[in-house]
Amino acid sequence: MAQTPNGNGFKMDVPKPKGVVGKEEALRMEEEALAKLRREKRHTASVLTPSPSPKPSRVAAPTAAQPLPSAAAPVKDLIVFPETKKQPEGDKFKDIDVEKLTNEELEKLLLDDNFGVNSKAPRPSALLGFNLSASYPGGNPCSSSPFQSSQWTSVLPAQSSSSISTPTHQASPLFPSAPFPKPGTFQNGFTPPMSSFMALPPQPPSFMALPPIQAPASMVFQKPAVDPEMAKLFDKIASTSEYLKNGRSSCADVDSSQVGAASLAPNPPPPQAAAVESSHVRRFEWLDLDPLTKHKPENEEASAAPGSDAQVAPGVPAGDPWDAVLETEGSNVGRSASPALKGKVSQTVQSPQRRTSTGIPVTRSHSLNIPGTSCQQKPNNQVSLVKNAVLEEQDAQNLEIVTFCKDLASLRSKFPHEDTETNPGFVLSPVIAQRESRPDNNCSVKVSIEIPESQQPVTFTCDVSSPVELLISQTLCWVHDDLDQVDFSSYLLKVCGRQEVLQNKHSLGSHEYIQNCRKWENEITLQLLSHSTMRRDLGRSAEDDDSRIDLEKHLSNVDRPFRENVTRYKSPPLGLADYLEGYHNQVNICLENEVHTVDRVVQTVKNLCCALDEVETQSITEAIKRLRHSVNLARTRSPKVGGSSPVEESMALLTKALYDLVKLYLRSFCPPSPSFSLPALGQPAEEGGAVEGRKSKEASGTTDHLQFTLFALHGIPGHWVSSYEKYFLMCSLTHNGKNLFKPVHSRRVGTYKSFFYHIKWDELIIFPIAVAVLPLESTLTLSLFGVLNQNASGSPDSNKQRKAPEFLGKVSMPLFDFRRVLARGTRFLCLWTSAQGAAGAAGATSSRKRLPAERIILQVDFPNSAVDVLYVGPKEAPSPEPHTLEELDPDLRRKLEKICSRASNFGYQLKRSDHQVLWDHRLHCRRDHPSSLPKVLASAPSWDWASMADIHSLLHHWPSLPLVTALELLDSKFADTEVRSVAVSWIEKSSDDELADYLPQLVQAIKFECHLNNALVMFMLSRAQGNINIAHYLYWLLKDAVQDSTWGRRYELVLGALLCLCGSKLRAELEKQTHLATLLGTVAERVRQAGGSTRQATLQEGLENIQNFFQRNSCRLPLNPSLVAKELNFKACSFFNSNAVPLKLALANADPLGEEINVMFKVGEDLRQDMLALQMIRIMDRIWLQEGLDLRIVNFKCISTGKDKGMVELVPCSDTLRKIQVEYGVTGSFKDKPLAEWLRKYNPAEDEYEKASENFIYSCAGCCVATYVLGICDRHNDNIMLRSTGHMFHIDFGKFLGHAQMFGSFKRDRAPFVLTSDMAYVINGGERPTSRFQLFVDLCCQAYNLIRKNSGLFLNLLSLMMSSGLPVLTGSQDLKYVFDALQPHNTDAEATIFFTRLIESSLGSIATKFNFFIHNLAQLRFSGLPANDEPILSFSPKTYTMKQDGRIVHASIFSFQKRYNPDKHYTYVVRLMRDGHNEAQFVFRTFDEFQELHNKLTIVFPLWKLPGFPNRMVLGRTHIKEVAAKRKLELNSYVHNLMRSSPEVAQSDLIYTFFHPIARDEKTEEPLLSPTSGRVEGEVKLSISYRNGTLFIMVMHIRDLVSEDGTDPNPYVKTYLLPDPQKTSKRKTKISRKTRNPTFNEMLVYSNYSKETLSLRELQLSVLSAESLRENYFLGGITLRLKDFDLSKETVKWYKLAAVPYF
Repeated sequence: MAQTPNGNGFKMDVPKPKGVVGKEEALRMEEEALAKLRREKRHTASVLTPSPSPKPSRVAAPTAAQPLPSAAAPVKDLIVFPETKKQPEGDKFKDIDVEKLTNEELEKLLLDDNFGVNSKAPRPSALLGFNLSASYPGGNPCSSSPFQSSQWTSVLPAQSSSSISTPTHQASPLFPSAPFPKPGTFQNGFTPPMSSFMALPPQPPSFMALPPIQAPASMVFQKPAVDPEMAKLFDKIASTSEYLKNGRSSCADVDSSQVGAASLAPNPPPPQAAAVESSHVRRFEWLDLDPLTKHKPENEEASAAPGSDAQVAPGVPAGDPWDAVLETEGSNVGRSASPALKGKVSQTVQSPQRRTSTGIPVTRSHSLNIPGTSCQQKPNNQVSLVKNAVLEEQDAQNLEIVTFCKDLASLRSKFPHEDTETNPGFVLSPVIAQRESRPDNNCSVKVSIEIPESQQPVTFTCDVSSPVELLISQTLCWVHDDLDQVDFSSYLLKVCGRQEVLQNKHSLGSHEYIQNCRKWENEITLQLLSHSTMRRDLGRSAEDDDSRIDLEKHLSNVDRPFRENVTRYKSPPLGLADYLEGYHNQVNICLENEVHTVDRVVQTVKNLCCALDEVETQSITEAIKRLRHSVNLARTRSPKVGGSSPVEESMALLTKALYDLVKLYLRSFCPPSPSFSLPALGQPAEEGGAVEGRKSKEASGTTDHLQFTLFALHGIPGHWVSSYEKYFLMCSLTHNGKNLFKPVHSRRVGTYKSFFYHIKWDELIIFPIAVAVLPLESTLTLSLFGVLNQNASGSPDSNKQRKAPEFLGKVSMPLFDFRRVLARGTRFLCLWTSAQGAAGAAGATSSRKRLPAERIILQVDFPNSAVDVLYVGPKEAPSPEPHTLEELDPDLRRKLEKICSRASNFGYQLKRSDHQVLWDHRLHCRRDHPSSLPKVLASAPSWDWASMADIHSLLHHWPSLPLVTALELLDSKFADTEVRSVAVSWIEKSSDDELADYLPQLVQAIKFECHLNNALVMFMLSRAQGNINIAHYLYWLLKDAVQDSTWGRRYELVLGALLCLCGSKLRAELEKQTHLATLLGTVAERVRQAGGSTRQATLQEGLENIQNFFQRNSCRLPLNPSLVAKELNFKACSFFNSNAVPLKLALANADPLGEEINVMFKVGEDLRQDMLALQMIRIMDRIWLQEGLDLRIVNFKCISTGKDKGMVELVPCSDTLRKIQVEYGVTGSFKDKPLAEWLRKYNPAEDEYEKASENFIYSCAGCCVATYVLGICDRHNDNIMLRSTGHMFHIDFGKFLGHAQMFGSFKRDRAPFVLTSDMAYVINGGERPTSRFQLFVDLCCQAYNLIRKNSGLFLNLLSLMMSSGLPVLTGSQDLKYVFDALQPHNTDAEATIFFTRLIESSLGSIATKFNFFIHNLAQLRFSGLPANDEPILSFSPKTYTMKQDGRIVHASIFSFQKRYNPDKHYTYVVRLMRDGHNEAQFVFRTFDEFQELHNKLTIVFPLWKLPGFPNRMVLGRTHIKEVAAKRKLELNSYVHNLMRSSPEVAQSDLIYTFFHPIARDEKTEEPLLSPTSGRVEGEVKLSISYRNGTLFIMVMHIRDLVSEDGTDPNPYVKTYLLPDPQKTSKRKTKISRKTRNPTFNEMLVYSNYSKETLSLRELQLSVLSAESLRENYFLGGITLRLKDFDLSKETVKWYKLAAVPYF
């Protein structure tokens, strides 16, 4: 037949006129002739001998595809190309009398290759367009046809090594010569699909069909008719013995009960056609009569026959040589291995019938069956996945994952869906424990509760400490008259605007929602619902409880760290079963004619190895060499029973090696088969147990040294080949992060090329350490280094300095597996590439394009002992009772207390002697210092087998630790499984709301677990089962952690477990959130990449796509599962003009009682850093609240939804400091009043402003402490925000832990934290320092000391995050910053002094203001008037018009007044007459406000002529009466001319807003009175303590001092211990300049004084004012008798100053 290639790689079969033979046809005929000659040597004379074929010459046809050269010796051509004539053979078999044929003759006829070749009926359409190229894993005529099945009349089509083609396309080579790329460039496993261009009308079916095979496109072909003669022949065939034995079963029958994975191919033929064909299939499918594939019944005893390959023993079914590896799946007939295979393994797996078990396609290319494979057809006529029994075997499964799934099913059974306590189906409002800081007031709140039966809400006042149950009962009193009939527990209080419910057992004020309402002074609105009416949208169902645990089922939308090139059955990517089917088809062809087709087998093996990440084992390499060698030998097949040829033996070895590789790869990197179930193994995994059927011995009795073989590194990037000349591995044996022995280096080797480039060591590594002393969690770490190629970038230079080897990557593995069995056999380890390694992979320029996500696999071979080495721990040692311990020496007790009290051994390393003291007195630490357990365990001298008895005994008798202490035991320095399990048992005692604060660290701690199935993972999954908040945030944390190239696979499995357990409803909700985040990320990236002029249009286009999403369903937000959005508010959506151009989104709340939801979505920045910083601030706030200190911290949420993208909550009613300051010009950052006046604008009433100022003081103190401790840098006025209620907070934490932002070589963050003069202006209430600033300092120092008490917690939390990949947290130097900032070795008094000095340093820093100024310049844009939602003038919160207030008839400056609040200044009284008003109106405006009006007018009316404004510059003092009088005249003239200007200006909104009365215009102010001369007033705050023979006097604050002349004094403090005639006890503080309320926080120390001596002394303290031009004068003093003080404790108190004598 003609061969015309099709452009898509598939070839079509079209009839060709007789007498014309193409080259492909000629080559095919030649192969047929050679095969026939061989058969004739083994068989007797044939019944019908075909005519000899003419011998054509080899002339290459232009469209013929060239076959690969054979490794065998060339064979003389047997056919030639006829040029003119050809003997017709079409009617040769028509002369046969079917009725006279005997069964024996008929069977010989069927074995004839030429029977039916030239039949008029076309070849089967199932082979049309089939590509035989080995580039496809089934590259042969029978692997998987791409089209629908059909029938043809040919019974035995001749074998063909070529492909059938169509007449219009050019040929494509069968076997590419270039290095074969990894799969992934194909579509559905094939080259791009072609369009259907042939359509023939259907015809009645013939008698034989191929099984349906996947296709890239559906095609319809005509079904040939069956003539009467052929029908007679079919009936004759049906009566033969072969039919009676083999024709009864059919794997092509449709089994409607079987359900498989959906195929990606087009739908197979309609059911009707399949039904018509089935009868013929069942009758003639047995026609594969090749002796190697003949199917025997299980109970039949096969007899040896000449030419057979195996001798079948009684009761053992016969099979081909590959049946030792492949077993029939779904068939009741087992197979035995060929004698060529040593160590036969026969294993029957019950599964659906195989596709080729009876040999349906009878082509020679399909003569050998694929043992162990099957093809199922689904009821919907879609072909399911090819099955292979070997892929279902136990040694092809990851048993650790199988055991994990089994434990997950057990965990799920503990949380049945009927239990509403653990399956509420709705979100519970978080609870935060806090101590009420204001017991005397503000403990009652007003609550409004919506009741379904009432149209009006019930409103009443209740105490915040009241339980929610009490609130429910009070509410029900309004609804029910008879409360005896009401079950209070069946009611809930839902938060209006949120899908969350208050927790009935907790107090009202402990809920986070209530605390936020109190903080923002918002109304508390709730809704009363019963359990029956509450929607349980997220609850689990009975179907969820019964569903199968499949970890991979719900991970389709998860981005994997590595690209999956191949799976067991799925396609695409191609399944291993498909590759193996193609391999066996090529083997079958090769066994018929190994000379010409062995290269196809090799190519198929190469393709499979390429799909397995280019792994080529030594056994495969050797088997390939042996195969190539064997085909060059003469065939030595013995006619004796059981004989085999060298080729068959080589094929058997290659098949075994290939399947060993496949099974090893599957259990290393692929999930277990869904149908595989683990048999009963006796002991549970946690108790340890050897593999079933194998003997074991205890590791403690094994004195052998640890050894293994470093074989090779597979799948290396092409860039490495040219960049590095040598490679070596550093082998480390570690436990608890420390080396157990000195690292061992391998030899340095280069790259090798077989199938692919690889690095081969094949080197035995021996650690001279006995297995008996290895800890259970011993880890082998292999680090790869590359020696740079010095000549890679240019000519060689002998003088060029050689660079040090580059670290390319590493990999770690536990030496004992999850069953506590020592590693044995070959292991595949996925290399974790470093920055250099990943860059090399990304920059690969070789023919094989490598992505960083592709695996680089290290092959390590451990000794394969017949006996498993099992770790069995020692029996615990007895532990004495605490009361039996002897008391320690006082000095030793103090030393032990000092060591145990240290916050952490980081940064303040314990000496070896300290470790020894801790371990020797560990029992005293257990009794007296329980929190010292991490230090005690870190001091253990050894963790070998013998030491574990004492360690575990100590651990199990240790008292329970709180969550914050137990967290440290989950760090990487504690690898012991038992230690970590006990730590988890202590953490289990914490509540869900406490646990939620530490979820990021717990997720990171999963990395430090030795195995997947561990106590920490099971604990987190169990909490996620019972709490939707936990499940929600755990999902997003795990989804982000999956991107980790090192531990991504483990996180994938944990995420899959979470999705299996959470239930279908919550899973669907999480999928919606993920889809929404993907849409938002796409829109944000497009807006970011768009130009300035097109951004708005790009945003609108993207928002329409998001709105389409909301039209289909509402969605909970990733930020908070209780916030449900239903649509976008288009008009309120925009973007921010910052570098990342984040989106500002306004979402309509799905709850009609809720407010609009405002969020920001950002791309291009790693929001995990923001999450970590906000988490630390939130935990600080929790600590302060628990101690009764409410610093009014603004906590907003931030969540990372993927790499460099995420969602941030927007705080309403807030502006950046830059936006506030630029109202006063670009130099507004240098002015003191902007913040205070902005707050006054939104809080015009005096009590409102005082409340806002108080909020500012408290929140500013919290921000100062938090930003200093965390080292938050890049603090400019665009990432510090102020709420209208006075709450200050920070945003954008891209730089922290001391990583300062640079401006060229200028360090922008020079101050310890941001505290500017305009902030101090708000704190003091003016320019003068007041006692309010002392309050601020006290708050800072108190907050700082509370955090210092929890130094260990923050260091542990940050330490657990060091492996998260955050660029700002990579090593101990980052933790060192926090350690130094916390000053854990200092006392509280010393820390107070330290932080006071930081406040002074920050307040006096001009660098911060300069930084703000630089940022103002960078952000300066000409924008005209503010937007509609912004105030038009800085001191007016709204815009007013002439229509609202009435037309101004006359305006003039009436007078001016002197004001002293907040500081001394002059204000001008403006007299206004309005149309229709008889009385004048007076407003008060300052000169600065008039100037702001003029500046805004020049912007709005640039073309109008405006009156000139008075000059601001004044020589000398500004705030004096003379200047004010002069400015009054100038301002009067300015106002007069302004009101007479054009109507557009005089009647503009700007002018009417300026003259609109505000709150300060309604009141008068009393002038500040000067103090009376000679009066002593004021108080001093002291801290007095005594320890170690030293008296400490801390002078903290002085307030309300009065000077002689009424000016601000320069106070300082001087003290004496009287009597002191020599004045040796004089101590004094520094001088505070120009203040009546100084803050000192200085320590005055008196050493070497006993308590007895001090009891006889008096402390005299004097406050004086330092004067430069005259003598210092006295401001007040006190005298304290020290005998009245309890010196054993600190005394802090205010003392009133008096006129006492002083030295």
